[in-house]
Amino acid sequence: MATFNYTGTSHSFFILLGIPGLEDQHGWISLPFFISYLVALLGNSLLIFVIITDHSLHEPMYLFLCMLALADLILSTTTVPKALAIFWFHAGSISLDGCVSQIFFIHATFIAESGILLAMAFDRYVAICDPLHYGTVLSRAVILRIGVAVVLRSFCVILPDVFLVKRLPFCHSNLLPHTYCEHMAVAKFACADIRVNVWYGLSVLLSTVVLDALLILLSYSLILFAVFRLPSRGARQKALGTCGSHLGVISMFYLPGIFTIITQRFGHQVPLHTHILLANVCMLAPPMLNPIIYGIKTRQIREHALSALSSQWKTR
Repeated sequence: MATFNYTGTSHSFFILLGIPGLEDQHGWISLPFFISYLVALLGNSLLIFVIITDHSLHEPMYLFLCMLALADLILSTTTVPKALAIFWFHAGSISLDGCVSQIFFIHATFIAESGILLAMAFDRYVAICDPLHYGTVLSRAVILRIGVAVVLRSFCVILPDVFLVKRLPFCHSNLLPHTYCEHMAVAKFACADIRVNVWYGLSVLLSTVVLDALLILLSYSLILFAVFRLPSRGARQKALGTCGSHLGVISMFYLPGIFTIITQRFGHQVPLHTHILLANVCMLAPPMLNPIIYGIKTRQIREHALSALSSQWKTR
């Protein structure tokens, strides 16, 4: 496939190459992509359906979980179908506008998920550390405002990325060694100064995802401090059990991202395909594992999901 060199105009489309160096393995690599997307699609859709249709689950923790499942659906649908098209049909062509749209939805959804996880950590903090005021602090109106704030924050901090990428001239190669369009991966192919993109991207990362992670760490430090002060061993185990599933989800969301950032910044000897595979883990693992973790760990969701599935089976 030909590389487009400088012609005095910027490229209007790019070609995503998938995972360079592993082209002969794309067929096998597509299997975990497809399975994870199928699990994410079915699991998160079922989670949203169960929480919306069952009024007994209209509590803060489950409403936040419903928001998280919706964000997971958007995140996985924005990235995985295009990756599968590359693996199966070599359909890597994407317009500049399509690439910029993918950048916006990926980053905005990722930041929204981080905000939702912070809200869920706050929910657990209030439930364990101040249970008497739980209903007052996390009323329906407060939950609605938190949801709106999460969406507005994601939209406002990522919207400048659209203009920062659109202003760049792309006059070197239009072959992107990736399965999806990512801000800095695309910006590096520009034939212009991208320092504004670099510094803005770093500031967004620090002011959103990193700040959220620190606040979540603080929240759970206070929760653990409160839990170990409980006089009853049973109460301690119950309190820790309610947080276990959330901590698992947080780990699957933040740890792959941390490893990706470390390898991008310091792992110069790490092969390119390893960078790309790690980046895809961030997109694949949380949407797939979130409904599984909550479905297994949360008794109310498990019971209502089984009841919904059994009732659907009986009607057939």
